Amino acid sequence: MLTALKQQKLLNSLKAYRKDFLDGNIKELDESGTRIMINRFLSDVLGYKQLEEIKTEYMIKGTYADYVIQVNKTRHFLVEVKALSFQLSEKHLRQTVNYGANEGIEYALLTNGKNFEFYKIIFEQPISSRLIFSIDLSDVSNLKNAANHLQHLHKESVVKNSFKPLWNKCEATDPYNIAGIICSDDVLKCIKKLIKTRYNEKCEDEIILAAVHKIIADKMDVGLIKPFKTAKVRVKKEKKIVEEEIKIESSVIAEQ
Repeated sequence: MLTALKQQKLLNSLKAYRKDFLDGNIKELDESGTRIMINRFLSDVLGYKQLEEIKTEYMIKGTYADYVIQVNKTRHFLVEVKALSFQLSEKHLRQTVNYGANEGIEYALLTNGKNFEFYKIIFEQPISSRLIFSIDLSDVSNLKNAANHLQHLHKESVVKNSFKPLWNKCEATDPYNIAGIICSDDVLKCIKKLIKTRYNEKCEDEIILAAVHKIIADKMDVGLIKPFKTAKVRVKKEKKIVEEEIKIESSVIAEQ
């Protein structure tokens, strides 16, 4: 995370970028012209050094990724650029993911100079990707939110391993993970308790799970939901805390 002062500087740089490239009459721009925009974006907005840290036309197995951001000999993410006049598509994403997969680069930024989509490449079989954030810099009302996301891609954040907490938050709030938590034993016990309190009815786990699945079935594949498991270490720690509280209460009662 950037300091408040540097976040404001980032926001000001975004405003300048938008004014120069997105506020005017530029509607049609080919890929080579869009790269001029991205050169400016990577250096002036995100703080990377031209040539030294912004590697252009990076060869990957006989093809070329538009950019790879490399700081202190570490390749942090690649950038794939499409023409400003193009809408980013699934085809563009597949190309970007293939570049990252072939080179072992976990993160990728896909952009047309206006829209920016940041992905994590999942190195499993088959190779896949997960969108971490998507922003549209043509939307002036959303620039602060855009700056909040982009601060994680700024050089000062990247060298401090900012992608790890960014991805962790993304993964933690994934709908399937949230659904798994809802289907966990702890939440089911809570639901059963509330049903008992309000309706004076005792329900089996299967009945409650069926109701939960019915709620989410229209939006996601129930078969992919993995019930959340409470970490054993945390359970032991909480058990120890409860035991200590009981000892303290017992001690107080004995003294009385």
